Amino acid sequence: MANLLIIDAIADQYKAYLQPKFPGLSITTARTPAEAGELLNDAQILAVLAPRLRGDDIEKARRLEWVQAFTTGVDNLLAFPCLKKETVVTNCRGIHGPQMSELAVLLMLSLSRGFHRIVKNQERKLYERWPMPLLEKKTVGIFGIGAIGEEVARKSKAFGMRVIGITSTKRNIEWIDEFYSREELPAAAAESDFFIVVAPLSPETEKIVNEKLLSAMKPTGFLINISRGGVVDEEALIAALQNGQIAGAGLDVFQMEPLPEESPLWEMENVIITPHIGGYTDNYIEQVMPIFEENLRRFLDGEKDNLINTVDR
Repeated sequence: MANLLIIDAIADQYKAYLQPKFPGLSITTARTPAEAGELLNDAQILAVLAPRLRGDDIEKARRLEWVQAFTTGVDNLLAFPCLKKETVVTNCRGIHGPQMSELAVLLMLSLSRGFHRIVKNQERKLYERWPMPLLEKKTVGIFGIGAIGEEVARKSKAFGMRVIGITSTKRNIEWIDEFYSREELPAAAAESDFFIVVAPLSPETEKIVNEKLLSAMKPTGFLINISRGGVVDEEALIAALQNGQIAGAGLDVFQMEPLPEESPLWEMENVIITPHIGGYTDNYIEQVMPIFEENLRRFLDGEKDNLINTVDR
């Protein structure tokens, strides 16, 4: 009997959905890797939000054959030396476009209209008015044109924005007005009123949003990062925000998570912080299950080498 360990805050809901469909499968659950503890020892299949894992979690899972990440990004997992070469890793690439693009739009509107200031004014009972900037006719640069980037472009176009796409593979996409190559990142940043990072973290993209790129941005421009904290040089960003080099930032991801209490970002009035929630929704199970359930069927049928969204290693 195969053994599946699900680690998630709503792991029991995943189990309740899957157990009737796979009665011969042993399913155990835990809310966190720490809570999982010794359960990792027997897990052949591990289903988890990849960024929650640490190397010692994988070290314990000596029987592990397959990891189903509930995320798109698995960069931290692939970096663990203890992850065996024969262990298959699959992700949920392709499902996050709706929620991630909605967060991108929320941050564009909130930053440009000073919504965090509005909330503070409500707490202070201060009735203060100022002109509300429009997204219409503004330029948004989107770094990373996959399923998420395309959906950000589509929603941005609905607001009447000019859309720039930055990608290594240019192609015809209805909602993108102009493409720039990765080598042209500073030029694209200089054009953008909003520069949105959705590119995955890799050795090529680590800290690619650096001092040079930030200095190319308009002083009225906003940086939005909903990808991975490591894509942005956080020290350079803090300096750019403190020096007024850029107008502000909307950040869902950070170099270290949770963001340390001593980080200057917490105190900045031109920064909006969200706690890495961009990909998570109230119907996440419904989004994840078409991939996870089909992969479970294939794995149990002996098709381990034919799983959906297998990550190249």
